[in-house]
Order: sequence, then C-alpha cells, then structure tokens
Amino acid sequence: MNFQFICLLFSLFFLTNLVFSQVSGISSSNLPLVVISTTGVTIPDTYKVSGSMKVISNGPGKLNKPADPGNIYSGNIGIEIHGAYSASLPQKPYGFETRDATGNNKDVSLFGMPEENDWILLANYNDKTFMRNMLAFDLFSKLGHYAPRTRIVEVIVNNVYQGIYILTEKIKRDKGRVNISKLTAADLTGDLVTGGYIFKIDYYDSSNSWQSPYRPIGYPSKAVNYVYYDPTPIDLLLTQKNYLQTAVNSFESKLNSSSFADKTTGYQAWIDINSFIDYFIVNEVSRNVDGFKKSCYFFKDRNSLGGKINAGPVWDFDWAWKNIWDCSMFQATDGSGWSYKINDCGDIYPNSNGWMVRLLQDPDFANTLHKRYFELRNSYLSFNFLQSYTDSVQNLVNEAQARHYAKWNILSSSVGAPEVESQPSTYAGQVLKFSNWIKTRLTWLDGNMPGKSSPASVDSDQGGFSYRIFPNPANEVVYLEASSEILEIDLFSNNGVKVFHQSGKLSFEAQIDISHLNPGIYFVHLKLNGNQSVNSKLVVR
Repeated sequence: MNFQFICLLFSLFFLTNLVFSQVSGISSSNLPLVVISTTGVTIPDTYKVSGSMKVISNGPGKLNKPADPGNIYSGNIGIEIHGAYSASLPQKPYGFETRDATGNNKDVSLFGMPEENDWILLANYNDKTFMRNMLAFDLFSKLGHYAPRTRIVEVIVNNVYQGIYILTEKIKRDKGRVNISKLTAADLTGDLVTGGYIFKIDYYDSSNSWQSPYRPIGYPSKAVNYVYYDPTPIDLLLTQKNYLQTAVNSFESKLNSSSFADKTTGYQAWIDINSFIDYFIVNEVSRNVDGFKKSCYFFKDRNSLGGKINAGPVWDFDWAWKNIWDCSMFQATDGSGWSYKINDCGDIYPNSNGWMVRLLQDPDFANTLHKRYFELRNSYLSFNFLQSYTDSVQNLVNEAQARHYAKWNILSSSVGAPEVESQPSTYAGQVLKFSNWIKTRLTWLDGNMPGKSSPASVDSDQGGFSYRIFPNPANEVVYLEASSEILEIDLFSNNGVKVFHQSGKLSFEAQIDISHLNPGIYFVHLKLNGNQSVNSKLVVR
C-alpha cells in the first residue's frame, strides 16, 4: 500500500513538472524565475487583482525550474499592468505589491534589496539588449545617488512564459529608496511641512498636478505642469500642496531673474547642484528622449535635512541609447544632439521645464559639469567599463535570450521606438549595435560638453551659506529658509519702522503672516547662527 502510494505521488510529481514545462515554454533557467498566478483572472491596467507569486533562485551555477519552491519569495501579491506606452506593447510590464494573508501590504526583501512592498517588472519588448534601463540606473547609483536596484529574471504568468524582465524597485519615499522624511497629515507647519516631497514632469491631469506660472526660456507658449507623486495628490493636504507649489514656483522665479547666478541668493540656494549635474550626464550620455519631459523626477527633504530640490531618481530609458525617428536631434547617427533641448522639437507632450537650459547659462555650473563628465570618462564612463558591463549582461542572458526571442519573434523588426537603422537578426548583433552607439555618443560628447576645465566651485555650502525668502512678492504668508539656523528676524517698513520681530533659535525656517501689512516694500533682516546676517527686500502686494 505504501509502495503504491509513493509510486502514485512520484507519477503526479513527474506529470506536474512535464505539464508545467510544456505549458510555460520553459523547463529551467540560469536566471531567477518569477512565477505568477491569478488563477486565470485577466490582469488589468487600472487596479490590482489578487494573485500569488513565487520567486526562485537556487544560486550561482544551479538551474531554476518552474516547479521548484519559491525560496526568495512565496506568497500573496496584488498585480496590475504598469506603464503608459509600454503597456500597449505585446509583452506587458507589471506593477505588483507583496501582501500578507489578509491582503495588507507586506514589506519583503527580494534579492537582498531593502524590504518594501512595491515592485515593478519592466518588460523588454522595446529593449532588445535588456540593458538600457539597468545601465542607466546602475550609472546613477555609482555616481552617488539613489536609483532603483534591478535583477534580470524570467517571468511566467498563469502558466504562460512571458520572457525576460527587469525586476526593479518602484520609486517611492522609503528609507531604502528615496530616503527623505515621511510627510503625514499632521505635518502642516514649521520644518515639518517643508519635506519630504517627490514630484515629477509626466502625463498629467487637473486632479494630480499644478501648472507653473513660468514658461521655459524661449518658449512662452509652452505650459509646464508638475505632478504630485509621493505623497499622492489624494494624500497631500492643501497646506502641503501650497507649500510645495510655492517653493517650486519661487525657485523658478529666481531662475528667471537677472540675479539667478548669485552665489548666495541665486539658484544655488534652491537646488542640489551635484544631483542636477549627474542627472544631466546620465540622460545625455544615453540621449534619452524622455529624460527632461517625462518620467522626470525631483524630490525635496525637510529644511533641517538640507531642504534643496534634488534631480532624480532616473527612470524610463527604453527609448534611449539609440537613434529613433523623432525630431532631428534623436535621428542623428553621428552621436550628436542634446536631450535637454527637447523643447526645440516643437509640439511635444509633456513640455520640459527648461531648467537645464538656464542653469547652463551660468559658467560656473557649465564648468562644474565639464569637470565631472571628464572625471567620469576615466571611470564609469570609460569605454572599458561600459564594454565590461555589456559583456557581463550578454553572457548572463545568452541562454535565456533564445527563449525570449522564440516567444517574441522581433529581433529583425523595428518595434516599440521607431529606430532609424535596420535591426540585427541576432542578439549578439543587437548588443554590438548598442555598444557601438555608446562609443559614438561619448566621442561626440567629448568634443561638445559645455563648460571649460578647472571650474570654480558652485557648492554654496563650501563658500558660506545660502538662504531663500519666498514667495516674493507675497500677500499672505512668506517663508524664510536658510542653510544656517535662524536666530532673529526683523521686518522693517520702507520708512524704517519695525513691523515684525522674532528672536530665539528658530531652526532652519520660519513663516511670517503678512496678511495684515499694507502693500509696499519691506526690508528683512535675518541673524543666523555663526554670526552671519542677511538683508533682503520683500514686496507685499
């Protein structure tokens, strides 16, 4: 009886593995496997459906099979189709959250990444090398900034093999991701309301964004909208939305002023310059058509933790690293063209804010960019480093790519982004085309990078302090923020009468209610920690 029962179990196990292999189109892989089931329920693109997932990775040199137990993760998920244009392609990208048995979010670590519950499976239908997003993320991370961590996997959904994907982190505020303060409904005043925020330029509507009162330089007809991202527009309170809008609008006001390059009160008081330079470099090395007009992220932490606007994280590079039938700068096959000048392409959506155009009008910014770029050309942007990267990925996926292209017979076809050149018919040919494109692009950038050698530093923290007073003009509330703690505030009318005084350690920011003041010109005197003082003009409307 026991012997017959054991034989029966063995037969069922064998048949299960045989059927799974035949249905999924994959028997084993050297890559980790992500096996998803929604019990046949169609995965929508507007909300998450419940399902289960196991992630299998048996270690280096060992094969992973669809019937193996999930040793990286095995449990419940909610899953939906992710993305905009990419969601229209045959290989669907997915967003999923890990859940507990009751359906609540459950933070887990996947492949050693910090614990979280929100994850993305990026499809590769528009990237025949499987490298475009990974390389850009990896470069931005190596340059010292957070970028989503990645892992190459193969995916099976409801017993159907879907090909090679990039499992990656979703951009969000978290101590292991964009590590800024968590903004809650109680954070409405003082330092608490000043961060943290993540916002972006992306597809928008009236419910999730605000329109800037400023237009890109040289394009007075192009409106720019900023999207509330994290916290979401639903979670943000009106006071918090108003603060973020006021801060960004005031920075743009300074950027558009004649004193925008002032070392103390100019743009340097508002932005983390290194993040903007490195964001520029990664998006220009890849000549990313979307880098300055879509999936373009920014974040701001509390003033007590820096308080400046940072560029990044980087995202969305499946249209990058190639020549595409877009406007002329992206068609060029000689490596030329600037992505940050995307507004020159005419009618685009969304519009770029053009911040980089203005920043590069400051010689100090351009010179610092020049120095940073050529330093990186000897390390992470060297031909040897980038060739080593592409070789390592090619070797890793060499077996799996055959399955992927058996599933998606597109190697010789121009699918997704409309490419200028004809398509190689082999994976090795695609990787060679990718490597040659990078070399051509870097060679052009070497001869055309803005700025000069040996720049003066533009880091205001090394040269003293920075401060900002906004909005200006104002009529209700004015914000005072500085890189040193504010000890004393005095506000004088145009005829020298003191109309406001506050003393004591006020931290890095303060708010003044000016709604009772008559319209006119006022003078602000700030006394800062370290025997520093600031005098500035305020216009009350």
